[in-house]
Amino acid sequence: MAIGWLTVLKMVPWGDVIENAPKVAQGAKKLWSSVGKKAPPDTASGGAQTSVADAVGSLAQLQAQVAELQVATAALHQQMLDSSALIKTLAEQNAVLVQRVEVNRKRLLGLAAVVVVLLIVLGFKLF
Repeated sequence: MAIGWLTVLKMVPWGDVIENAPKVAQGAKKLWSSVGKKAPPDTASGGAQTSVADAVGSLAQLQAQVAELQVATAALHQQMLDSSALIKTLAEQNAVLVQRVEVNRKRLLGLAAVVVVLLIVLGFKLF
């Protein structure tokens, strides 16, 4: 099971991920700012009235459908706001994660250099 994860992690182009993390965070912030500023659509129904007796029944049906659609639109708008906030949060977490991975990569390289130096020193001491 761990071998599968290691294979997947080796296939990830970490250089591209690290390079693009700020762009992803900025894109999420732009999305949040553009979506967050939009007001939800009005749910008030102000339909036109006709004087024809036959159209009164269908007008009531149309007004009911408009009211249902406005409620559905408001719900979709709220879902869009929630999704945008989630995307923004995930992008910020991704940026932090990428920064930590970069710090760990640099530490690992430093540790590898120290180990190589110690092995060379040990080799000279033994021979």
